[in-house]
Amino acid sequence: MGLTIHYNGKFNPSSSLKDMIEEVKDIAEIYNWKYHIYETEFPVNSLGKEIYDGKIYGIHIIPPNCEPLYLTFLSSGRMANEIGLKLWGNATDSKEKSFLFMLFTKTQFGGSEIHKLIIHLLKYLKEKYFAELNVVDEGKYWETGDERLLDKIFERYNRFFDAVETALNTIPLNQNESYEDYFKRILKIINKKK
Repeated sequence: MGLTIHYNGKFNPSSSLKDMIEEVKDIAEIYNWKYHIYETEFPVNSLGKEIYDGKIYGIHIIPPNCEPLYLTFLSSGRMANEIGLKLWGNATDSKEKSFLFMLFTKTQFGGSEIHKLIIHLLKYLKEKYFAELNVVDEGKYWETGDERLLDKIFERYNRFFDAVETALNTIPLNQNESYEDYFKRILKIINKKK
C-alpha cells in the first residue's frame, strides 16, 4: 500500500535497447541511484512474438526510498520483470499470464520530487523507445502534470499512514482478537476520526 505508478508496454522494434539502457544508466548515475543491467540486445527477430526465451532485457533503477523502476522486457519486447517471470512466466491461464506484464513502482516514501522525475523519465522514454507504454499514476501527475494535485495526493497518503501508525502505537490488540479483526477495528476508528 502506498502511492504507486502502474505501467506496461512494448519496446519499439526500430529503437535501440542498448541506447535506452545507456541513457537510463547515465540518469541513474547523475542522481546516484542504484541500477542493474540485464541482457542488452534482443535476439534477432524476437520482438513481437508470443514466445520468449526466459531472459530479461533492459535495466532497472532504484530511486531513493522507492521500489525499482523496471525498464525491462522479455525477448518478445513486452515489459516484464524477473519477479513476474519467476511467478507467472509458465502460467497457462490467461488471467494469470496477464500478471507477467503488470509492473509497478511504489514512490510513496520517495516523495513527490522523485515521483515527478520518474514520470518525466517515462514520458521521455515513451517517445523515444516504446511502441506502447500505458501508465496509471495514482498521483495523477502522468495524466495532468499538475504538481499541486500530486502534492495533495501525497499529503493525503501521508496523513493516512500517520493515522495508522498512531493507531498501532496507541490502540492495543485485545485478548483473543485476531489480527484481521484488530486491523478492521483500527480502520473503523480512523474513518470515524475523518
